[in-house]
Amino acid sequence: MKNIVLFASGNGSNAEEIIKYFKNNNQSTVVAVFSNKQEAKVLDRAKNHNLPAVVFNKEQLNDGFVLEKLHQLQPDLIVLAGFLLKFPESILKEYPKVINIHPALLPKYGGKGMYGMNVHQAVLENKEKETGITIHYVNEHYDEGEFIFQQSVNIEDCKSAEEIANKIHELEHQYFPEVIGKLITNH
Repeated sequence: MKNIVLFASGNGSNAEEIIKYFKNNNQSTVVAVFSNKQEAKVLDRAKNHNLPAVVFNKEQLNDGFVLEKLHQLQPDLIVLAGFLLKFPESILKEYPKVINIHPALLPKYGGKGMYGMNVHQAVLENKEKETGITIHYVNEHYDEGEFIFQQSVNIEDCKSAEEIANKIHELEHQYFPEVIGKLITNH
């Protein structure tokens, strides 16, 4: 059985889709959810699926606390599903299989501060005809790791960042669990 650990900072809709996708999988399973926010809705979602959750602060992400918790779980893959802190090199050295999903077609609209509605608002203001999702490996720089998968969507009919966000969420929920499944099966 291969273990997946999820990191999320917010609502956790992607995390929940991933948890459900692997719920009855006999090859891979989500073993825990990590969050840097005590009030994150993702923690309720983890609890509803009887998954252990680890809550930590920014210092604990970098001082060895999170790394120690990961050692206990021995993840085969770490998935960032709406995790907003920069992932530390100390963890990447020991767990190089870390992937992230970004709500745009990288390399456009990536980098520090480009997450969630910030991305959708920038896409809207630049009058883009399409946007999409990028699933990529995590390295020491924001949104610069090797691409694994991209999927685009036409947004010419979108009049607000919220409408763009809805289309992106549909793509994320449809493709993210599948791509994780293929990735972990091939490792």
